[in-house]
Amino acid sequence: MPGGAALYDHLIESNTTLPMKADAVHRLGLEEVARILAEMEAQKAKVGFKGTLPEFFRHLRTDRRFQPKTPDELRIAYEAAGRRVDARIATQFSLLPKTRLEIRPVPAFREKTAAAGSYQRGTPDGSRPGVFFYNSYDLPNRYLWGVETLYLHEAVPGHHFQVSLAQENEALPAFMRFGGNTAFVEGWALYAETLYPELGVETDPYQRMGGLNDEMLRAMRLVVDTGLHAKGWSRDRAIRYMLDNSPMPESDATAEVERYVAIPGQALAYKIGQLTILRLKAKAQSAMGARFDARAFHAQVLDTGALPMPVLEAKMNDWISRR
Repeated sequence: MPGGAALYDHLIESNTTLPMKADAVHRLGLEEVARILAEMEAQKAKVGFKGTLPEFFRHLRTDRRFQPKTPDELRIAYEAAGRRVDARIATQFSLLPKTRLEIRPVPAFREKTAAAGSYQRGTPDGSRPGVFFYNSYDLPNRYLWGVETLYLHEAVPGHHFQVSLAQENEALPAFMRFGGNTAFVEGWALYAETLYPELGVETDPYQRMGGLNDEMLRAMRLVVDTGLHAKGWSRDRAIRYMLDNSPMPESDATAEVERYVAIPGQALAYKIGQLTILRLKAKAQSAMGARFDARAFHAQVLDTGALPMPVLEAKMNDWISRR
């Protein structure tokens, strides 16, 4: 449409908080997809699967052992993941929220349209806990291999930590306690998924495939969103790309693509935010060497609410230079 390219550039910057252009985002997405595919191949080899990677995707979608038989089985899996993370969380975080976390099923009245997992913030005074909602509707598509990474993202140390620590900090102005931007909020939650080794989860290759599948979704978004809005991709081409590069079911791929059609640029923020935090972490590790403390790094990232990426980078660069 007339002016569409300029509008899309604006939407990329407003969602990612960075002055990126569609071509650069697209190339970055292709690089990330290729990297994650290589890691998926390694997990396929670990479980001894002899077919191709697309055949392994079909196996993950259709083998009944990965499909919970009852809602209770799904609940027990999430609670077990939570206990494993809680046992090691202090090795990575010195700044912990006071707000309690509860794990609950999505209420029946909204389960048909709800996501697989979601987070509802608690209250700053602690009178209502934060809640990680898991969806037990359509159990055959609630794959057990995705449990641990979803817990890291939606609960601890993902949204529950980021949201709770911000709103509990009364020294911040209200817009920093309760506001935010997608690049930081979702970038942090996606970054939280990368802490699986330190937090003792995804030790099974299938659970690790779940982690890679979630990361792949966010990487494919860079390719598909820009493909649709800057490179003339059709809806069918976008859906096929997502199915070819991940084990996600077709219904999910279709819903994702239609989301990107309707909300240009929003889905780019997740991966861009995660990569920004990972780059800052690598810079801190390189500068500090053996003195690098993940707990101090995480406290610095989280103690001022959801910052735009350039502001976060300036803050962290200052912290690194002072350390």
